[in-house]
Amino acid sequence: MKRGVRIISEQGSELGDAASSPCRDELTAASLIQIDYIAPPAGVSDYITILYHFRCDEPVIRDIQPASVGMLALFPYGKGHLSFGNGWRDPNHEVALLTPLSAACPMEVEGPFHAIGASLSPLGWAALTGLHAGEHGNRMHPAPSILGPEIAELGTEWIAGYRAGLMTGPQCALQLAQYIARKVRPVDPRHAALIAAVNRWLGSSLNPQIADLMACTDYSQRQVQRLCERFFGLPPKALARKYRALRAAALMSFPALSSEVEAELGEAFFDQSHMIREITRFVGRTPARLADKTTPYLSEIIAPQNLRELGV
Repeated sequence: MKRGVRIISEQGSELGDAASSPCRDELTAASLIQIDYIAPPAGVSDYITILYHFRCDEPVIRDIQPASVGMLALFPYGKGHLSFGNGWRDPNHEVALLTPLSAACPMEVEGPFHAIGASLSPLGWAALTGLHAGEHGNRMHPAPSILGPEIAELGTEWIAGYRAGLMTGPQCALQLAQYIARKVRPVDPRHAALIAAVNRWLGSSLNPQIADLMACTDYSQRQVQRLCERFFGLPPKALARKYRALRAAALMSFPALSSEVEAELGEAFFDQSHMIREITRFVGRTPARLADKTTPYLSEIIAPQNLRELGV
């Protein structure tokens, strides 16, 4: 029998021991970090969920990147790395492509650290890269190795303009959006329809059922599994786990929850320890730390605007 999950404030012990989450006392404080979010232009909003500009001038910056969609990013200042669960430890190349992530990853950077980027929707990932998200996931590559030399030339130009004070972070981010708008290629209409159906399915519930997904597509279950891995990086069941954790974390980071939301969260997980494990795996923090203002990068990445394709 499924046991109950009580959702209480971040001070409550029933949300789990914060010491069990990674980097608990080492993450860079919120007061030292600035993050601006820029809405993508309407013409590219199907491909980009959000544009961002991140700044921190500390000598060392530590945080956690939750499981996420792919990102095209510029790093005009700061050298560091992301550590992936598959054993890879990749540097943040100045013009970088972060592939879709299936689990949270710690990051450490020698500052000052400035990052400007575009978070890609699953459709955007497919249209821009054409790569299989499952086979190429959980890595950070030099963007030109995937997208070609043009992005190296443009990225170098934008970074130089930013360093010289001739371009702002938002201006660089909008240039990235314009580049993506020029470079995306049409996705097979049936595949695009499936991506949209999967997004709706993931956003329909914290615990969506495979049968409900199959009911809204004319693909076989085996085809749906294969295509989900191709475009989202995970098969449907694992994908639902990832987005359940991300959506639950987004909801639980709010200062207050309605009784209806608390009940939905309580029903979404088998028990308290299951919820803690899942959120820690995909988000990088225990539920007790989700509203912690010493984790600004984490808090912004799981914010509702960054799960826009799911209708959160």
